[in-house]
Order: sequence, then structure tokens, then C-alpha cells
Amino acid sequence: MTDLRPKFWTLPLSKLTPTEWEALCDGCGKCCLNKLEYEDTGEVEFTRVACKLLDGQTCRCTKYETRHQYVPECVRLSPKTLPKIAYWMPRTCAYRLLFEGKTLPEWHPLITGDPESPHKEGISVRGWTVSEVEVPEDVWDEYLIDERP
Repeated sequence: MTDLRPKFWTLPLSKLTPTEWEALCDGCGKCCLNKLEYEDTGEVEFTRVACKLLDGQTCRCTKYETRHQYVPECVRLSPKTLPKIAYWMPRTCAYRLLFEGKTLPEWHPLITGDPESPHKEGISVRGWTVSEVEVPEDVWDEYLIDERP
């Protein structure tokens, strides 16, 4: 991680290098959870049903670089797309927090220096997801979770 400037996360998101942008991810896996969005209210609820590419133990995409070949609708997160999608991202997500003018939480790996810190803090989805290949979409509402603030 020698390509990272000190405390780069305090800079405007549009000023980050691609490497710095990627380093903001805390590895929680929550963005890979399927969500239900209600058209009439705009409310978004998280399920514990994960994208078929999510490794439930590492909380990382198993095919990150080529994920759009397998999941074309997977979001392409960037400073340009963030304003349109931040509302459905996890409340603990660094991208959302920084977009909203907030700071990184004390457990974030960039603060702690420990990539395991989100898992130790209980922020990640490690060990409690179920793959979308195992659960029909019409019953996802039976897998709703309370997203931890």
C-alpha cells in the first residue's frame, strides 16, 4: 500500500487515485447483500441473501475484476455514480460516510491498520449470509435484517 498518501481519506473523493479509492473499502461485504427497495416509499431494506460472487468468509467478491461478466447489474462505484446510489449503501460504508461529510469509524482498517477490524467489530457479514443461488427472489423478504448503524 505504498501508493497511498497519508490520510488520503480526508481529501475530496474526486481527488483520490484509483488505488486510494479502492482502499476505502472496509471489506465488510454489506454492499453485496441483496436489498429490497420499496417504490412507494423509497425505503431500502437489507437481506442476508448475498450476491452469488460473495465469499461469505472473506467478505470479498470472488471475481471482483471481472464481476460484470457474471453480474452485469453490479454497481460501478465511482465519485460520479456515488451521488445516485449512496442512499442504499450501508450506513457504515466509508464511501457513503465520506460522501455525507462524515469521518471514517474508529474500526475502519485505514484507521486501525488491521484488515480484520470490521470482522472483529461485528460490522461485516462474515459467516451469516446465504447465497442468492440458494434462495428464490420471491422469498427474500423472509431474510430481512436490521442493518447495524
